[in-house]
Amino acid sequence: MLKIGITGGIGAGKSIVCRLFALLGVPVYDADTRAKWVMHHDKALKQELTEAFGPEAYTEAGELNRIYLASVAFHDPQKLELLNSLVHPHVGNDFTKWVEANQQAPYVLKEAALLFESGSWEQLDEIIVVAAPLDIRIKRTLQRDPHRTRHDVEAIIAKQLEEEEKIARAQHIIYNDDQQLLIPQVLQLHKLLLSKI
Repeated sequence: MLKIGITGGIGAGKSIVCRLFALLGVPVYDADTRAKWVMHHDKALKQELTEAFGPEAYTEAGELNRIYLASVAFHDPQKLELLNSLVHPHVGNDFTKWVEANQQAPYVLKEAALLFESGSWEQLDEIIVVAAPLDIRIKRTLQRDPHRTRHDVEAIIAKQLEEEEKIARAQHIIYNDDQQLLIPQVLQLHKLLLSKI
């Protein structure tokens, strides 16, 4: 079974591309969603986060205090690195278990915004980058997330690897630039990946 990573900057359209692959029957692991689940349910990680960020990391009901963690870590590069260094290994273990549970599939996709930044690309056989021009990405993100400002979106982009670097490190590129149709690109890549098995 091939393990394929799919990444791209905020607003590039990773989620819509993954939905198209899912419609073709490809299992998709959403690393961001699973990271939230792991942070809520993995007892060892909960302990590590509480030790690193204090008891405020979780509410009295035991729920992850995302607002607190974001306020502490997002604007402090060292704390953000600490948070990621604690969370990513647990998500990596969760992905390994998920792959074992999906052995019947010819290939699986791991969707992650920080695939290269987290080092999780090393677990994978090939990488797909969903690419879109910066102005389109910012516009899409502001439409999707009305609570964010342009400054917020630019701050997120500044923390992500540049798109050119992602493209240089990937084996496959899907262009979501509002010029090229997504479905034919996904179908062609699906056929290519199946041919490798």
